[in-house]
Amino acid sequence: MNVTYININRLNHLLKLYKLSGKELLSILNQGRKKSISENDIFGSHIKISILKKIDELFNKGLSYYIDTKDPKESKEESIFFRKDKFNAELSFGAKQIVTHFEEENIAFSALSKLADFETERKLPFYSINNDPQKVAQEIRKILYPNFHKDRRTFLKSLINKFSEHKILVFEFIETWNKKEKANINGFYLTPSTIVLKRQKSYRREIFTLIHELGHYLLNIEEIDEKIGDDYITYEGLDKIEKWCNDFAYYFLIGDMNSLITSMDRASANNDYHHELVKQISEKTNLSEYALFTRLRIIDKISYNDYQLVKTEFEDKYRENEEKLKKQRELDKLEGKKAKGIAAKPIHSQLYLNTMQSALIEGVIGEYEFCRRLNVKPENIYKYL
Repeated sequence: MNVTYININRLNHLLKLYKLSGKELLSILNQGRKKSISENDIFGSHIKISILKKIDELFNKGLSYYIDTKDPKESKEESIFFRKDKFNAELSFGAKQIVTHFEEENIAFSALSKLADFETERKLPFYSINNDPQKVAQEIRKILYPNFHKDRRTFLKSLINKFSEHKILVFEFIETWNKKEKANINGFYLTPSTIVLKRQKSYRREIFTLIHELGHYLLNIEEIDEKIGDDYITYEGLDKIEKWCNDFAYYFLIGDMNSLITSMDRASANNDYHHELVKQISEKTNLSEYALFTRLRIIDKISYNDYQLVKTEFEDKYRENEEKLKKQRELDKLEGKKAKGIAAKPIHSQLYLNTMQSALIEGVIGEYEFCRRLNVKPENIYKYL
């Protein structure tokens, strides 16, 4: 029987980090298994290598982590989960995996930038929720708003690169539709200057999430967000910090076109709820039409009942599109079709790319590490140098 020594304190450290009990770990490990793993199989001085591999599929630390005799020390610098107890989301295990991964990326980035003597000091001032989010948005918009582009992915990439110029690091991650452990988060902010975004079906939503997290950066308040209040009821239930970040995001993206919103007659069936004007504003700001109607409700430019009617229209359209996509996937599966095109890749921050280039040139990392961190094939490394 292939067994190995395990430092149980290291496994317990991970359970504490992920806020998991032993029974919850067993429940995850036993999903889909005919022969259940028991506590005795895990919580002893020795463990089957096959079971240890299953555990590491969850925590992704490498098998050597668990057999290291040195006990880990709980540190606030190690993880946001040791710095904060409550978040703006009931985090799934998949969400915790993602947050922990980027926490490690954040720490590694900080270390590499220092070793490569690459300057990453904060350039923007700190604000508080006592500052007017509209005035702050007007100030920051002058610094960080790029040239507008109606192609929303191009605009998102321009925003990320503009953030890079001011030493704000942005990571984007892509979650495939068939991923087992889903991450129920849209974005989060990690001190001192890292924002992580989940690739969305709607780039408008992703853009809004990015600016919402920028609000957290300006306040220097870490948060992990699932819902960002694009619905009126959700918005009303947000705390002061989340409302501030939402208001900031709206004013940052709307810019001078906010005057069209505030001067608009009350939306009703008599004027077709200003659908055409809202659509035009949406196309010129990359704020979704839904977000604009929510803002109309916030400033009482549409009644609650009329807002609900408009909301239902958007929800029905969304469900129709989702059904079409689902049926197409099922049809493709029956016909044995493979997904066409190149696999989607996350947008790379220019700040991250420049830091990795600097680390490679200074000899801090080798070509293998450079390619691994940027998910680049060795034969294509010249494209990134």
